This record gives sequence, C-alpha cells and structure tokens, in this order.
Amino acid sequence: MKATPTARKKASTAAAKKKTASKAVKENLGAIQTLAEFLATAGELSPEHRDQIIDQALILLEDFYVHLPLKRAMHAIEPVQRLKLLKQRQQNLSERAFHDEMISIYTHLRDLHTNYILPEPYRSRTAFVPFRLEAFFENGKRRYLVTQVSATVNDPNFKVGVVITHWNNIPIDRAVELNAEREAGSNLEARHARGVSAMTTRWMGMSLPPDEEKVSIRYLDGNKPREIEFEWHVVMPDTPATGVDLLGAQGNIAWHLGVDAKTEIERRILKLLFAPEAMACERRMANRSMNLLSAAAGNQPDEDDLAVVSTMPDVFSSFRTVETSQGEFGYIRIRTFNVSDDQTFIDEFIRLVRLLPQNGLIIDVRGNGGGLLPAGERLLQLLTPKRIEPARLHFINSPWTLKLCETNESLSHWKDSISQSVQTAAQFSQGFPILDPEDYNDIGQKYQGAVVLITDAMCYSTTDIFAAGFQDHEIGKILGTDNNTGAGGANVWTHDLLQQLLTDSPLQALPNGVSFRVAIRRTTRVGARAGVPIEDLGVTPDFTHPITKNDLLNGNVDLIEEAARIIKQKMDPAASLQAQLVVSNNQLSITATTKNVARVDVYLGTRPLSSLDVTDGETSFTLPKPAGNGNAIELRGYRNDQLVAATRLNISN
Repeated sequence: MKATPTARKKASTAAAKKKTASKAVKENLGAIQTLAEFLATAGELSPEHRDQIIDQALILLEDFYVHLPLKRAMHAIEPVQRLKLLKQRQQNLSERAFHDEMISIYTHLRDLHTNYILPEPYRSRTAFVPFRLEAFFENGKRRYLVTQVSATVNDPNFKVGVVITHWNNIPIDRAVELNAEREAGSNLEARHARGVSAMTTRWMGMSLPPDEEKVSIRYLDGNKPREIEFEWHVVMPDTPATGVDLLGAQGNIAWHLGVDAKTEIERRILKLLFAPEAMACERRMANRSMNLLSAAAGNQPDEDDLAVVSTMPDVFSSFRTVETSQGEFGYIRIRTFNVSDDQTFIDEFIRLVRLLPQNGLIIDVRGNGGGLLPAGERLLQLLTPKRIEPARLHFINSPWTLKLCETNESLSHWKDSISQSVQTAAQFSQGFPILDPEDYNDIGQKYQGAVVLITDAMCYSTTDIFAAGFQDHEIGKILGTDNNTGAGGANVWTHDLLQQLLTDSPLQALPNGVSFRVAIRRTTRVGARAGVPIEDLGVTPDFTHPITKNDLLNGNVDLIEEAARIIKQKMDPAASLQAQLVVSNNQLSITATTKNVARVDVYLGTRPLSSLDVTDGETSFTLPKPAGNGNAIELRGYRNDQLVAATRLNISN
C-alpha cells in the first residue's frame, strides 16, 4: 500500500525535525568518544600521589567529617581503618582497583555530600547511553519505562514508552538492585532511585567508567519483545551550568552550599542529551539578561513571553495552571537550588506564583539535588504567615574545627561550644543558622493559598532542608512519590576551601585534579522535631503516590490529580488577606480585603497597634502614622485563633 501525499509529508517533516534535534544534541555535547577511546587516554597516579590522596582523606574524615559517629553506628562501617589498609596495600593495586576502593569507601558512608573526586580526565567527563530509564508501578509491581530517547538513536522501534525487561541478560529489577548497591544514597529508596539513574548516565568524577563497553537491552514494544545494543559513550560538555561551579565555588557561596554534586551534574547532562529546546531557551534567557544589563548602552533586550517562560528556566522549568477534577490550581517545578544569588531566585519565585491561581499551589521538587542553602530556607517565608525558624548547623568537635572557628570571624558563634567540649565531651557544637534569623523573615508571606509539596527519594541537601522546614512550620502537606527524601542534612565544603581557610594545617594540594567534598556542618530540625538530624532520616511525606505509567507518559497527570485532591479534601480552606494603604501626614488609612479570616491584628515590628473582628470582604480603618520613614506594618489574619494569613505594607512617605 502506497503512502498518501499527506503521510509522506508528515514523515518528511518528522525526519527533518529529528535531524535538526540530533544536530542540536551533538552541538550541545561537544566531542563524543566511545568508552574504549576514552580509556586509552586515561593516565595513572604514582604511588606517592596515591599515598598523598589517602593521607588527605584520613585528615578530612577524622578531623572534619561531621557525620562520622552517625555513619559508624547506622551503617556498621569503619572508613578510617579501610583507608589505613588501602595505604598499606595500594602499591599492589591497578589504577582501576585503587579508584574502585576509594569510591567504595566513600560510597559506604551513604553520604552524597562526602565524596572522593577522581583525577582528570575522569572528573570532567560523563559516560552515557542515549536514553533515560524511569521506574513506575503497575498492579503493585515495579517496572521500568524508557521516558526519553536521544534524537541520535536511529532505530524507530526503540522509543519513548517501551518497557525494559533485561539489561545485559539480567532481569532489569535485579540489574537495578545491583547498581543501587554501588550508589551512596542514605536510605534504601534513595539508593534505588540513584541506581535507576546511574543505569544510563554516570558522571565519572565519582563513578568509574562502566565495566562493559556495550549494553544489551531486551524490551517490550507493546507486547512484542525486541532487542537492541548500545555503546557507552563519553562526553566532556562545554556548556557550563547556569548556577554555581560546585567543585570550584569561591567566596560566600562556597560556605553556603548543600548539594548532591553528582545528581546536579548528571541533571545537566540529561538536559543536554534530551532537551535541546530547553537548552536553547536557557541561552535565550541568558542573552536577555545580558541585553538588559547593557540596555543603558543603547542595546534593546530581546522580549520573551515572561508569562510562560521563567527568567531562570534551568531552575523553574515549568510553571502553569493545571486543570483537575478538583478545580484549577497553580503548579511550579523547582529543578534545582543551584543559584548564585538567593535574592534573584526569591524574586523570580514571587513573580511566577503571582501569575498562578491563588487558591492552591503544587510545588514539585522531585529530583532536586539542592544548591544554595539560603535559597531553600528563605523561600519558606513566602508560603506561610508564621515566623521562620531556620535549621541549626553543628560542627563536629575537634581541634581543627576549633581552629577554623577561631580564625574565621563568620564562624565565631560556634567557637565557645567547641572549646567547652574538652570539659563536656560533647560530640557536636551548639547549633546556629547560617544567616541572621531576620534574613529568613525579611519579606513575609506572598502566597496565601493552600500548598502541597511533592518530593521523592532524589531530593537532597538544601531540598531536604527545605522539605523539613516546610513540614516543621506546618506550611502544608507533603506528597511523596517515595516513602522518604534522599536524607542529606549538611553544609558541604571542598578540600580546597578548607585549605584556604586554615593556615599551617595538614591539608595539602592534591594531584591531577583530585579533590574531596566533606559534610562540614550537620543540620537539625526545628519545631516539634527540634534537634532531630536530617541526615539518614530525611523527611517522611504525609501521603504517598507511586508513579504510574500514565504519569511518565502524560506529564504527571495522576500525581497532580492526587495533589489537587489533597488540597481540596485534606486541607483547610485557603485564607486571604490583602490590603491597601494610603499615607497622609498624620495617619494611615488601610482597607483590608479578607476571606476565611475572622480577626486581623496590626503590628509595627513586634509592637501591636490594633485588633479588629472582620467578615469576608472589605474592612477599612485608620491608625496614627508612626514616627520616622521606611517602616513597615504587618496585618495578621486569624481564624479560630490560628494565624492563617499575613501581608506587609510599606510606609514610604
């Protein structure tokens, strides 16, 4: 049967689009090698360099690693002894065996903050096969779906929606299980999630190349079994991340990071592989920002439709109104907290949520490996009328953490308690927030509708801390696609940063780009769970929704429907408190518009000025104008004596 002209035209158009996408992917990735080609270029460390690496690892773990007592107890490990044995035996090991043992020691810490970073050429390269695998549940059984296929794949049968059954002749669930054991997730769900991710993408800064040069895949296309083979390829992408260089951050940012570097780097690789249009959008918005900066010189910025595209598309990959059986709600996906400026991040979030329905918001942070700690914690204030109490950070007590705090003014809060540990024998210092507590409450509530937070086992570090704060301040309900988050609760520093901050220390420069990251300060929760560590325990959601095939193929439709049901059926009606202010010489005229609020109290700082009973609609009142300019008053709305909404008004004249 001959194809009709319309069918031929559609096929021709599809082929042209695929060719264009394939070209874009190759341009994004830069030079691509086969695994065999890459391995031929990899060098070797001398025995002296190996000894140096082991010695530096011992110093970091024994004197700075804040989770060492917890990890020894929870995972029955002894990393210090393993390093000492490795030093004794390393000259008899191959290059691969040496790196394998170093990776294994750090993997069994089950801590994605504390890592051995391999030398060049490994650390700047990623191995991949050209598709993405994700797990879903069907009739209570976990299965594995191909959810993205690179435009470089030519076999038309291997496409989005096929179900993988075997990997190198091993049943896929067992293959993932074996792979998960090589991953450093803090709990079983986190390890499994990372095991799935690492089946197809491996940043070689923390994972050595695959043992096999090719993978054999058996899959179901509908009900028809098929086979395909892929070579592992290696790439060194030259497209930088839009956020912070996680291995080379400098200044204040380097002090304030909480991020799973491996997940963040691999997230960028997936974007390069499968989303050339998203990379193009990212470059367009970056150019727009540059044009805005140079507009004063006569350059006119490119105009984008900012009603549908974020100025930070790598961070806020999606924001939209979702239609569900429960009504219309807002949805926003935060892919990463890896930003260089928390205030710019906060400002963009405020802009985006103002474009969405105000009766209910779904915030989706699945797969978010973290980033800048203040970005996550300062975001909380926008979602609640309550005062935010930030998480507490603690050093391990050691002579070198004491010296660190004695010689760096910004760490002086921790100095006395570390010094007192000689008398108290306490393992950890007293806890303090990274920033002044006022910095977490300097903006106030901007979204007053009900909020549901969606998490999974790939949420880590800053995202864990954000989720914990969300739960501890009772902002809303948490819906998990797994039974726990990734359980990473620490501030992470690099070996280079510690070396810069400590003079006359045993920390020394490392060879060939080798480095380490270490969890330097652990975080503990606040509120009803005050003092509970986030590391290894993570955040347990209020509700769970196992991902379905329909979710993977149709934009998380079942997941969003479940989140909408929670907003509608499990949460109190959204309260609203908005106000307008007119300032005259001696008085403030305020009109408050309320819904589901029974009382409004007015404050100037901590000073109460007035209290009024209200009903839905407008309420007008006047107050004497406070002395001085630049003050702000806050209106706090109560229902059944519970604070449910707040808004701030600036007194500008």
